[in-house]
Amino acid sequence: MNEGLGGSPAADVLRLDGVGVRRAGRWILAEIDWHVRAGERWIVVGPNGAGKSTLLAVASTYLWPTSGSVSVLGARIGAVDARELRRRVGYVSAALGDQIDERLTASEVVLSARDAALAPWWSTYGTEDRRRAAAALDRMGCAGLEDRTFGSLSSGERQRVQIARTLMAEPELLLLDEPAAGLDLGAREALVGRLAALARKASPAGIVLVTHHLEEIPPGFGHAAVLAGGRIAAAGLIGPTLSSDVLSKAYGVPLSVTRMGERFAAIGRDDR
Repeated sequence: MNEGLGGSPAADVLRLDGVGVRRAGRWILAEIDWHVRAGERWIVVGPNGAGKSTLLAVASTYLWPTSGSVSVLGARIGAVDARELRRRVGYVSAALGDQIDERLTASEVVLSARDAALAPWWSTYGTEDRRRAAAALDRMGCAGLEDRTFGSLSSGERQRVQIARTLMAEPELLLLDEPAAGLDLGAREALVGRLAALARKASPAGIVLVTHHLEEIPPGFGHAAVLAGGRIAAAGLIGPTLSSDVLSKAYGVPLSVTRMGERFAAIGRDDR
């Protein structure tokens, strides 16, 4: 039996049953059955075009599936106001980040999350709001960046500010779509460390991280799902799921997966 962080039987924070997404006559996702329970931290990996970002878009309620049912935090999509539900879900993606006005300060970017908005133009914030925003920035190692404009930040700083933005709303479910994409080694490791610290906390109840590279998996993530061809090729505890055999089949090339402590790496294998 799965148990939550408090030791009691864990409830589903995300549940997809028979989910499919069809676009332009092609199934991008098909027959997805996947549950994320309270206290679990999941990694999603797979080759380009496997449907990873689409999976997170569905989970975030921003994309309606063609078939199947989706429940987020106990509420079935279609039976509740998705706009209200999104206030309880933190979602970080490149597409969402591109919509942030680069003239906003880091503090303003984070504060705008209070109203599930991308800009603070029509809102008034009090002392408590600003305290929470500063705490969220500090939690992601961004203390001191409050007055810097979003456009002046490095790629790594932008990613951490975006995650801080989601934490401002104290989400129960956090969805991260390739947050380390494009970062250099130092920025990547700084982000991995922050995400590892976040994974150890009781809140958010569930975290899902999409990544292309096993080296980007933070310690503390105990479950993994491998997508291939729009379907789940394997899912479960991270060790057996991210095996050389499973990933070799998913990516269509011989791969060797190594593990050092809670960190993973994968390289091509010569089977000649």
